[in-house]
Amino acid sequence: MDLFKKANDRQIYDEVKDAGIYPYFHQLTSGQDTMVEMEGHETIMIGSNNYLGLTSHPEVIKAGVEALEKYGSGCSGSRFLNGTLDMHVQLETELAEFLHKEACVTFSTGFQSNLGIISAIVGRNDYIMCDKENHASIYDACRLSFGKMVRFEHSDMADLERKLKEVPQDKGILIVTDGVFSMGGDICKLPEICALAKKYGARVMVDDAHGLGVLGAHGRGTAEHFGLEDEVDIIMGTFSKSLASLGGYMASTKRVVEYVKHTSRPYIFSASITPASVACALASLRILKNEPQRVQNLRDISNYMRAGLKKLGVNIIDSETPIIPIYTYDDEKAFIACKMLLDRGVYVNPVITPATPPGKALLRTSYTATHTRQQMDKAMKAIKEVLDLLEIK
Repeated sequence: MDLFKKANDRQIYDEVKDAGIYPYFHQLTSGQDTMVEMEGHETIMIGSNNYLGLTSHPEVIKAGVEALEKYGSGCSGSRFLNGTLDMHVQLETELAEFLHKEACVTFSTGFQSNLGIISAIVGRNDYIMCDKENHASIYDACRLSFGKMVRFEHSDMADLERKLKEVPQDKGILIVTDGVFSMGGDICKLPEICALAKKYGARVMVDDAHGLGVLGAHGRGTAEHFGLEDEVDIIMGTFSKSLASLGGYMASTKRVVEYVKHTSRPYIFSASITPASVACALASLRILKNEPQRVQNLRDISNYMRAGLKKLGVNIIDSETPIIPIYTYDDEKAFIACKMLLDRGVYVNPVITPATPPGKALLRTSYTATHTRQQMDKAMKAIKEVLDLLEIK
């Protein structure tokens, strides 16, 4: 059989394109902000992870430009060898201090961070307890490690404990969970997870990609939200969301960070984060520290949108985060709704099977600290109008 047969066969995306409702790869002709220009049309962006609104902040842009001028466009090597800048170390130092951890190490992307952390920490005789709705990068990291992955039902602590009981006592255990689940917007049950970890001698890792800048009084994330910063062993995160850049990180003890730096193949054999990206992440982190009101602004605008959608009778998945999913149930209706909303100047993301269970397709909307109520009112009106036209209740 020809290896390329699968690529040459007709796929579902071909049918969606032919129907004129293909929702992916829309081109932006402006920067990422609350309002964008998408394929020539002014559009309200409620499908981005730019939670604190820093991608267009003058200080962030200035920092990136200055780093580009000083250090050039790239580092031409891995952190392990010639690719470590003083800025990399400064970012790691300030991030560790902010997260109340002893040390931090940065990776070239958020996806690579999970690959690099889990594949290094989890060995052949170890177990990974993985929430079924964890991010795809966690699943790939589990496959890359030599440990045994055991999935537990989403946020089901009874199921997690059943699985923990089955692990031999002489095996190492890592419980890994998203802090904020990226599709549903719900928050993990961290207090229960930490209690079970202590009971069964496990370690806890939180993927806080959607928690940093979102949860906690100072925006430090899920562990701060629950007052469990000392109970979480590893915090992983990304710079591509609240910190308006590209890259990722792990914060933990000095010994664990040093171990990962010297054993993680995705870390050792990848080029380091580019100077401009480091500078933008560092500038964004400093703004987050100096302007904690941005975290409250994000909550306020998210709560405003959540309350408004409920008042209009829109069926949403309720949460405390800026991720507000709206059910369309049917996959095709999700595509059609996205197209109709874009025609009305509102961008949202479709989420269909297998990313959701069959019959649970949804529109993933997400919000930014710098959105205005006027923008939200217009977006709400468009969402309600489209759902009514599609007879989605």
